[in-house]
Amino acid sequence: MGAARDVGTPQLAGAGMTFAPIGADAPRIGAAAPSFAEAFRVWLRIGFLSFGGPAGQIALMHRILIDEKKWIDEPRFLHALNFCMLLPGPEAQQLATYVGWLLHRTWGGVVAGILFVLPGALVMLLLSILYVSYTDLSAVQGIFFGVKAAVIAVVSEAVIRISRRALTSRALVAVAAAAFIAIFFFAAPFPAIVLAAALTGFAGSALRPDLRRANSAHGESLLSTTRVDVRGALRNAAVCLFLWIAPGAALFAALGPDHVFVTEAAFFSKMAVVTFGGAYAVLAYVAQQAVETYGWLATGEMIDGLGLAETTPGPLILVLEFVGFLAGYRGETGLPPLLAGTIGAFVAVWFTFVPCFFWIFLGAPFMERLRGARRLNAALAVITAAVVGVILNLAVWFSVHVLFTEVNVWAVGPVRTLSPDFASIDVYALVLSAAAILAMLRFKAGMLPTLGAAAAAGLALSVLGLR
Repeated sequence: MGAARDVGTPQLAGAGMTFAPIGADAPRIGAAAPSFAEAFRVWLRIGFLSFGGPAGQIALMHRILIDEKKWIDEPRFLHALNFCMLLPGPEAQQLATYVGWLLHRTWGGVVAGILFVLPGALVMLLLSILYVSYTDLSAVQGIFFGVKAAVIAVVSEAVIRISRRALTSRALVAVAAAAFIAIFFFAAPFPAIVLAAALTGFAGSALRPDLRRANSAHGESLLSTTRVDVRGALRNAAVCLFLWIAPGAALFAALGPDHVFVTEAAFFSKMAVVTFGGAYAVLAYVAQQAVETYGWLATGEMIDGLGLAETTPGPLILVLEFVGFLAGYRGETGLPPLLAGTIGAFVAVWFTFVPCFFWIFLGAPFMERLRGARRLNAALAVITAAVVGVILNLAVWFSVHVLFTEVNVWAVGPVRTLSPDFASIDVYALVLSAAAILAMLRFKAGMLPTLGAAAAAGLALSVLGLR
């Protein structure tokens, strides 16, 4: 990326890739590179502000890491995002882990991944305790209502900004449009969209050089070429695999196969493997299993948990923490219910997110090693364009569910689309969203002031009994 390399460091011929221990203390970046403490503060800030589901979270990181801090450039960010979109689990949290690893190696990835989840996990735990203790959470929900409305502006700005930078040719615009149509109108599986985009990129790179421009351009970044130690990557992955499996085995040995904590560990580990395409793709299955098979909660409570997860920072998959809390709270554990619920929530979070570190620490070094391959870059450029269509789909999905209280699915043959009841439009959400969009896109207001003002407005509406 234009930064100086250490003299004598071996290079991979033709790829410009250098190698060093993955656990090195400092990243190979310029003199103005962020210190670990500065990166810690930024990741903590991102963790507290990561509202709006994957679209809003990716938009937030794009804004802070690229536009504000310039710690990573657009091609490197999109390269990481493309890989994370291929993995099971919450792609935004994995993207944070990937970029943290790029900046400060192993501990950078660990800190970035944990801080992305920790604030939301703590908020969800508090809300879960309040949920079983009290019935009126109107003030908290009012604040989050305002934030959700403002997140529409954050997501809209991100779609516009990423589209301008990633869709550099008509061919890539067509790919983005096709991806949006496939997922929005035909409910095409996300892995199938990614696979089709990758094959298109590989096959079309020789005929259409413009297909690889999005990932071949080099912007300004503090991040230099990452050095990779494959043995270190495998070692880190082995540690993550041990941290994933060993606690479950210990619970099984200590409590037996029928204990609720053991059942939770097995269930949420399974979810961590099959959640391709994001949380929405697996929530129906989770709800069915948690409600009908295990009886941990009722259908209405599952909907309440989803509502709480949508209004807290962090990945939407944190709804599993709510499920885990209620499972422990109501399980026959012999512990005080709130303590058992807290342990159940911790089990859910542990077995949901530890696998995410395994995927990143195992796969990211190999993705970086292949970053200079032209045909791979062509495939990733097309995947990037498809991801723009997917993010647009997420933005539309999120916006519709914020602005309308009743949203149905209209289907004719293979065609499926959202069908909101226009009589159910939430006027307050519409006004707050329009004001936030105007503030950010027209008057260039910052994200923090916009979110803060929207949260205050949501609280005021709650106090006045309008929400």
